[in-house]
Parts: sequence; C-alpha cells; structure tokens
Amino acid sequence: MTDTRTPNTDENNEVQRSWMEILFTRKMLACIFLGFTSGMPLYVLVSLVPAWLRSENVDLATIGLFALVGLPYTWKFVWSPLMDRYKLPFLGRRRGWALLVQVVLLVSIGVLGHFDPATSLQTIVALVFVVALFSASQDIVIDAYRRELLADDELGTGTSIFVNAYRISGLVPGSLALILAEFQPWPLVFWVTGAFMLVGIVTTLAIKEMSDDALAPHSLREAVVDPFIEFFSRDGGVKTGLAILAFLFLYKLGDNMATALATPFYIDMGYNLAEIGSVAKVAGLWASIAGGVLGGIIMLKVSINRALWLFGFVQLATILPYIWLSQAGHSLVGLFVVVSGEYLGVGLGAIALTAYMARETSKAFTATQFALFTSLIAVPRTVANASTGFIVEAVGWTLFFVICAIVAIPGMLLLFKVAPWSERPKPAAPEAQPSAAVAGGSEGEVESQVTEIEQRAAPAPKGV
Repeated sequence: MTDTRTPNTDENNEVQRSWMEILFTRKMLACIFLGFTSGMPLYVLVSLVPAWLRSENVDLATIGLFALVGLPYTWKFVWSPLMDRYKLPFLGRRRGWALLVQVVLLVSIGVLGHFDPATSLQTIVALVFVVALFSASQDIVIDAYRRELLADDELGTGTSIFVNAYRISGLVPGSLALILAEFQPWPLVFWVTGAFMLVGIVTTLAIKEMSDDALAPHSLREAVVDPFIEFFSRDGGVKTGLAILAFLFLYKLGDNMATALATPFYIDMGYNLAEIGSVAKVAGLWASIAGGVLGGIIMLKVSINRALWLFGFVQLATILPYIWLSQAGHSLVGLFVVVSGEYLGVGLGAIALTAYMARETSKAFTATQFALFTSLIAVPRTVANASTGFIVEAVGWTLFFVICAIVAIPGMLLLFKVAPWSERPKPAAPEAQPSAAVAGGSEGEVESQVTEIEQRAAPAPKGV
C-alpha cells in the first residue's frame, strides 16, 4: 500500500520556493475573498441577529435558544458526502455548489428583516436555520476547494489569509450593520448585509474549478464509506488514524478551556464592563488577528509539523499568565498583556491546526474528510463551554488555569506520533486490509476496494 503519511519526495527534492512566489499569486487573492464570504453569514447569526432581536424586545432566554440553530456547523459532515458525490449541471463540482448556497444565503439574509419578531418568531427561527444550514454547506465546499487549490507549501500562508479574512468579515454584520440600523429600517439593513454575499458570488464565477472528476466518488456508498476506509488504511493503519483524531481533539483543548469563561473571569477579578469592552475585547481581537498574520508569515519558512510544535508551545505558555492574573487583582496593563498573549497563541494555533487538517485530507474525499475534521475540533469548545463552570466552582480560578495548562500537554505529546519535528521519507508500508465488517465485503473484495481507493485518492503529500 502506498505510504500516504510520508513526505512527498519529489517535493522535498525541489528547491524551496521564495515567499514572494507563494504570497503574490491569484491563489492567495482567492483565499481573501473566499474567507470573507465564508465568515460573513456566521457573524450574521452571532452578532446581527441577537442585536436585532434584543432591540425588538425579545427576552434573553429566547435569544439564547437561537444558538441551537447553529447545530448545522457541528453536524455538517452528515451531508458533506453529497457534495463530494454529486455535481450540479453548471460550473463544476465545487463552484456549482458554492454559487447555489451563496445565492440562497444572500436571499435568506435579506428577507430576515421583513419579519416582526413579536409576531413571526417561528418564521424567523426557520430562516435563521436556513442561513446556518447553507452557511455550513458553504464552509464545506469552500474548505474543499481551498484544499484542492493550494499546494502543500502554500497551506500555511493560504490558511492564514483565509482565516483573517474570515474574521474581518465580522465587521459587516457586527459593526457596519449595527451602525446602519441607527438610521435605517431593519429590512434595508439586512438586504445591505446580505448583498455582501456578492463578494462570494463574483469570486465563485471568477475562479477556476479545481476538483478532478476522476478522483471524485462515483456512487453514494463510495462518498460515505470510502473516506473512512482511505483514512484508516494509510500507513500506520487504525492506530495512526486514531492518534490523528485524538490529536485534533486535544491540541486546542487547553486554550479552549482557558477562554471559555473569559468574561465571567474578568468580572470576578473586579473589572467593570467598560474596562472589559475597551481593554480585554480589543486585546483579544488584535492579538488573534496578529497571531493569524504572524503564523502565515512564519509558515512561509517553517513546515506544518514544526509550526504545530512551535505554536503549540506558545499556546501552552500563554495560559500560564492567567494564573498570575487570577492572583494579581485589578490591573488594566496586566489584563491587556495577558489577554493579548493568550489570543496570540489562539491565532497561531488555529492557523497551524487548520493547515494540518488540510494536509491530512485526501483530494478524493476533500469535502467529507475536511468536514469531519472541522466538526471534531468543534467538540472541545462544546466540552469546554459545558464543563468549565463546574470546575471553577469546585477549585477556583487559579487552580482552574493550572488544570488548563496541564490539559494542553497530551495534545503536544501526540505530536511525536502525528507530526514529528524531523520526519524522513519511509518505505511504502505493507498493504492494509480492513475487515470485511468495516468495508461491507469479503477480504478479497476489501483489498480490491482499498487498492482502487488508493489509486483514485492520491492523498495530499504529507511532507514536513
């Protein structure tokens, strides 16, 4: 069986490209606009809709329940095989789906403002769910397209540009739309906001289709089952596959826990809301963006494996100052420095982890595997949000941050297995033979299926 987790030897033998050759390309320009259009609908849900509902006197409990309509972001892997398997009759496999979901998003965001929350709350819930569903679907197809677009040595920089454009898009529904709402009626506000989806529509029409029909699954069974067979049949087999999944779960668990109750922590430390808004939130915003930019710059020269090590240590180290802050009392300078450091680590770690997920995705099953990976890394945030309050109540803030730092260690230890600092090309491993129970056939049939999958998949190179 082909060793799909070893470096691409052809790529290793090539002279490393300069940062200018990587950075100043149409690919990176596409990442800017795709990142913007991917992030904008999410910020409509988390920034604009709650502000609109509250201004219309909807109670906080009801607004809080609106968070449940965001479930499509967690469960998007369920329908992602459909977007790998089926191609719409226009623009190609990725661009066709992208155009469809972007048009639906533009319209569904626009019509939201025509309903009165006092009398049409159920209709609003349904529309918000449609926005979440098609926004998650857009993430599936854009993530797949980005992986197919970028070469391995472009993943770090392209991911950095994409993620920062994603964050900047939040200024439209979270700032521009709220300012506009002071002077214009809500229907106009939502249509103006929805019109920013034209950025994605124009981009989709302008870029080239990157998917390869020869690699795409030819049946729904292939789209659903084969991504798992391919993943667990790579060099190292099931053990290495499980190690990668465990790593994705654990790598950012520590900083997810540390930031889950950030605002309550600031309040408990004696900071008022004005100080939190003007110091902590500003520090978090600039530092996470700076971390993304810095991560992209560093990854022009540093491999994904080494970035995971370096940025992982930064993530872990920047949790520790919270221990000091929990004992220091009221200190605005300390608050700014500690929060800036933490979110710098958050930004760096996010870039490296996203690039790693892209690298581990087979180009035959890009949409399905990437959706599975991104859904998996969302689980630690859910675990953190659900459990940290109980931990703080039991042990207090200081010991809680010590626990967060300790929890960050297992993810770092798994790097020895899934992303060693210095990885060398290895000889091809013996052909893996999953059980018939997994593949749904005899041992001979399974071996034939796996061989066929490998030939079609040509997974992304795994070079350091």
